[in-house]
Amino acid sequence: MLEYFWGCEEMKIVGMICEYNPFHHGHLYHIQKIKEIFPDSLLVLVLNGYFLERGEISLLTKEDKTNIALEHGVDLVLELPVVFGTQAADIFAEKAIEILNHVGVTDVVFGSEHNDIQLLYKIAEIQLQPEFSLRVKKYLDSGVNYPTALSKALNLPNMIKEPNDLLGISYAKAILKHQYPIQLHTIQRTNSYHDITSTQVIVSASNIRSKIKNQEDISKYVPSGIPLLLQSYSDDFLYKLFTYQIMTNNALNVYETVDEGIENRLKEMVLRAKSLDEFIHLVKTKRYTYNRIRRMIIHILLGFTKEVNLKLHLDYLHILGFSIKGQEYLSKIRKQIEIPIKPIYSSKIYEFEKRAAFLYEILTNSSVQIFEKRNRPIIKKGN
Repeated sequence: MLEYFWGCEEMKIVGMICEYNPFHHGHLYHIQKIKEIFPDSLLVLVLNGYFLERGEISLLTKEDKTNIALEHGVDLVLELPVVFGTQAADIFAEKAIEILNHVGVTDVVFGSEHNDIQLLYKIAEIQLQPEFSLRVKKYLDSGVNYPTALSKALNLPNMIKEPNDLLGISYAKAILKHQYPIQLHTIQRTNSYHDITSTQVIVSASNIRSKIKNQEDISKYVPSGIPLLLQSYSDDFLYKLFTYQIMTNNALNVYETVDEGIENRLKEMVLRAKSLDEFIHLVKTKRYTYNRIRRMIIHILLGFTKEVNLKLHLDYLHILGFSIKGQEYLSKIRKQIEIPIKPIYSSKIYEFEKRAAFLYEILTNSSVQIFEKRNRPIIKKGN
């Protein structure tokens, strides 16, 4: 037990888990609301990097996202490694919460569609019951898709299907499973993830990405300076890389996410599809959702295998940046953190972080490997 953390009465250590793809006014609202709720807090961010939970490519580099977070009031930024950040919600959430627990976070605040934390905890408790997975499997075997199977297995009047709430349930499961001394709090989400047409000032990141794809002006929806930092990439080029991997590899089932004989379907559809979107549409099934296929593509391109995944554990923390306040806090508690607070070069986690940077650099024509090799936290001077 880290006595300094849990015995500290002077200051709340508040956590956030974000991807910033891209950073927008809703993210700024998130930070401002936390500072309203916890005015004397230290704000810690676990940040996903180059490739994201839904298998997407980040529109902002890890370095730029860190600078943006620090500029807008975050005190300490920690990396969510790509080997965890590109996995399904439960793993993504569990590892992010584990990182926050290592640095003494007492409270985690996230946006929520239902804004009912007790309901999310209740669902988490049900999902942790041993028989729950058997009920889900029964419904999957009946032919329904995964979200429907989850809903039927829960047998609750209010079906939770919005992305932030689903992540919130995963956060709650991680906290309950490991008995972390962390309390969850919700902020009412003001827009829908699925709404890609709204023109309000605060819209979802998916809405903004849709506008970028349609070459619309997004300056209304993001803080000044953000549009100039956005990276571009070609889905056509990504698909060519992926096609090469598929057609020259006879052991696709070794890769993480490639399960249940889907490798034969991948090889068949990659010959038929003329684009990445068409390929995903052809491969997609009730069990293989759009997001799962996107994650699969990234795992194959990174060479991330099931064997490696089985052996992974969080063996270090990577500090991406801090304010002076964050630096002071870190210096006080660093001896009580149970794992190293800098990358271990022999770690598989670090190896795949380097692979991710290299792949991202190829796809976006950026220079992110300089930041990775420099491996020094960004320090925000002043208040």
